[in-house]
Amino acid sequence: MFVPCISLHDFDDRRDEIIKELMDASMNVGFFTLCNHGISAEDVQAAFDLSNRFFSLPDEIKIKTPLNGKNAGWEKNTQVRPSTGTADQKESMQLQFARMEGLWPSDEDVPGFRTRTEKFMNQIQALSIKVMECFADGLGLPHDIFTESTVERGENDCQNVLRLLHYHSTEGKQFGPNLWRAGAHADFDILTMLFQRDGEGGLEVCPGRKVVGDFGMGQTWIPVEARQDTIVCNIGDQLMRWSDDQLKSTYHRVRLPESNERKGPRYSIAFFNQSRINTVIQGPQKKYPPITGGEFIAEAMAKNRMQSAEIARHAALETGEKVTTETIYFFYLLSFLTVTREALLLTGEAFKPLVVSSGGLLEEKSEEDVNRWKEELGKVEREQLIGGYLFEGCRRWK
Repeated sequence: MFVPCISLHDFDDRRDEIIKELMDASMNVGFFTLCNHGISAEDVQAAFDLSNRFFSLPDEIKIKTPLNGKNAGWEKNTQVRPSTGTADQKESMQLQFARMEGLWPSDEDVPGFRTRTEKFMNQIQALSIKVMECFADGLGLPHDIFTESTVERGENDCQNVLRLLHYHSTEGKQFGPNLWRAGAHADFDILTMLFQRDGEGGLEVCPGRKVVGDFGMGQTWIPVEARQDTIVCNIGDQLMRWSDDQLKSTYHRVRLPESNERKGPRYSIAFFNQSRINTVIQGPQKKYPPITGGEFIAEAMAKNRMQSAEIARHAALETGEKVTTETIYFFYLLSFLTVTREALLLTGEAFKPLVVSSGGLLEEKSEEDVNRWKEELGKVEREQLIGGYLFEGCRRWK
């Protein structure tokens, strides 16, 4: 099996052919690359140049735009995958069309960063719309359903994200077991578009996932060639559910270089097309009940944590370690600003919020903390709280 390359040349004349190729690739592999896509080599290189300039800044400058609860800003070595339990060896800067107040690097630090980045984001979004409209037609859904579900409509709820990624150099470094540039994961979005630089490889995909709720990671990993003149695309969990599991959201990872491979830094740029918070997701066959974009992300994050716990439990059983269980509760907050200072103080150091790609926060609380939170949660606007006790009774191993 291989990751197919799909050319978008003569798009209007070849649209039916392109739809078939996109559907075939997405139903069988979940990944494909695009060539002749219309974004110039000069614009792609300019985006990588901006990314390089930003990541070359000292950390004390980059921390002026820290990652926040709305999934925008800079982070370094903080993302832990349930599949590994270890932090990815990278840093990233996440950018959105809205909700970016105070988070754009200044012109003093990176001249022209915002103007040039927004231009690139608009180019990718326009290309994404063309591709997503093909999927809508291929699935028999309304032609513009994904456009209406992802593009900002003046409601400040667009969740599309451009993520600049810098994977650290491994030159002269020794790494312990189970460390990855990016641990195995599936994306939560509709469609991801990834730009890579020539020769900076390591991306691998693992086809075979059948159901969107399945952990679905096998033993066969397919390498994806790193070429700057193509865009690597993959189906996300939202589209897999929206298609009633016809299109596959495939697990993928970025491995560390082998001893005989290039050990310098790796740069990539990812654009995540995500449904708006209140968009209702349901496939043409209605295999799954309707769910909003916000609820979907909350549920996906909960399952991620449970999968991580299951892996830890099996590892403990193999070593003969005693295993106990506890009940945890999840709260998905759409706006960090709706959480009162008192509620945050009640969480204590033991419970740190986990930033998720939807722009909200997933809070994990024990039953005791739930009781302590009840009064403060009552002060949170109801429309800002999704599924307060939706995941009550989830089990986690410790």
